[in-house]
Amino acid sequence: MLIRLPTDIAPSEITPPEIYRDRRRFMQGMGALAAGAAFGIGPDARAAGAKLAGVRDSAYRLTEASTPYKDVTTYNNFYEFGTGKSDPARQAGSLKTRPWTVAVEGEVRRPQAWDIDALLKLAPLEERVYRMRCVEGWSMVIPWVGYPLNELIRRAEPTGNAKYVEFVTLNDPRQMPGLRSRVLDWPYTEGLRLDEAMHPLTLLAVGLYGEVLPNQNGAPIRLVVPWKYGFKSAKSIVKIRFVEKQPVSSWTAAAPAEYGFYSNVNPQVDHPRWSQAKERRIGEFRKRDTLMFNGYGDQVASLYRGMDLKKLF
Repeated sequence: MLIRLPTDIAPSEITPPEIYRDRRRFMQGMGALAAGAAFGIGPDARAAGAKLAGVRDSAYRLTEASTPYKDVTTYNNFYEFGTGKSDPARQAGSLKTRPWTVAVEGEVRRPQAWDIDALLKLAPLEERVYRMRCVEGWSMVIPWVGYPLNELIRRAEPTGNAKYVEFVTLNDPRQMPGLRSRVLDWPYTEGLRLDEAMHPLTLLAVGLYGEVLPNQNGAPIRLVVPWKYGFKSAKSIVKIRFVEKQPVSSWTAAAPAEYGFYSNVNPQVDHPRWSQAKERRIGEFRKRDTLMFNGYGDQVASLYRGMDLKKLF
């Protein structure tokens, strides 16, 4: 098991809390300072020092070392702010995360427009250390802060017609200069089957490394689906729709031969332009083997029992 309960972890594997907290505060401070100096990031973009209160530890934690804060916040795919990996860190300061609402609509009994600050209080926040894998072949280990998406779904009360959940992100060229390009058909949309969305691993994230989510990482609220390629984890969400038919994801619409709806991490299914069998962890030189379902097979493989995962990629 890659995700273990506290009773499964040997005492020798547990970092003393005081050392962990001191190291995390040091890494946060150094990462934020370095990122600001290198990219001219304003305080709104990196949310420096904006700690999230009341964050509890979670059983969903990897024992692998987390990717440094600097790399997590300066090496990003977020095309709404540019196609270069450093573009989001440089340009995301234009994003205003207050006021912000997330509309929950479609096949639900309780549609509602949630204010972001109300969403922050919807369920207890917890820190989960997840492995994340990009379709381009690089990966990170990130300590996200949030709560399971199923907490929101249960309150929405989906009807019997709800089979899928569609996520729609902000579409405002004044705040997001990358929207002026035609690299994708905006707004960015993604989707999950309802059972995928209800899975306890699927996270609504509002922070990382104990801090408010930086703009370049999808502030103020984003999806995190750790067994799928990173583009499935929609950023800066403004609508969550419950629908009967499978939604068309932005990357699937742009290049259906390259980006399927499921987009589960599968080393046996190559991207048409590169292999998916290996990956490079940011900060490491050597490549490592890519794990099926990004290493979360014990938790999620049952969702796809009987499916041809090479055809339904």
